[in-house]
Amino acid sequence: MSNRTVLGFDFGTKSIGAAIGQEVTGTARPLASFKARDGSPDWQQIEKLLKEWQPDLVVVGLPLNMDGTEQPVTAQAKKFANRLHGRFGVQIQLHDERLSTVEAKADLFSRGGFRALDKGSVDAASAVIILESWFEQQLG
Repeated sequence: MSNRTVLGFDFGTKSIGAAIGQEVTGTARPLASFKARDGSPDWQQIEKLLKEWQPDLVVVGLPLNMDGTEQPVTAQAKKFANRLHGRFGVQIQLHDERLSTVEAKADLFSRGGFRALDKGSVDAASAVIILESWFEQQLG
């Protein structure tokens, strides 16, 4: 287990959540969510985040159907990951994100009821779940 700083993204066509985590602890925390237009974020905001945190690795959640097959947004998430790598030269790994949004909503609701379920909080919390799930997979 190394001590890499890992940035995680929960990709969506209208909003993209971000979280930061440390591989040595296997934990992550929400950072922000960014509005997106058909899957394209404000790249300056993404660049600012990358410069601030200087991650060793970026994990992008890969949205799949429950049976593991791809859905239309899967290709868009891959395109987002490829653009991150192409624009900023960061190392990218894709990670199956099935049920991350459901889990994030349940966790936020348990802590704050309906008021905690604003879209930005859910997307950033989903990014945390994606990252922590990726950390667990690295241990296994």
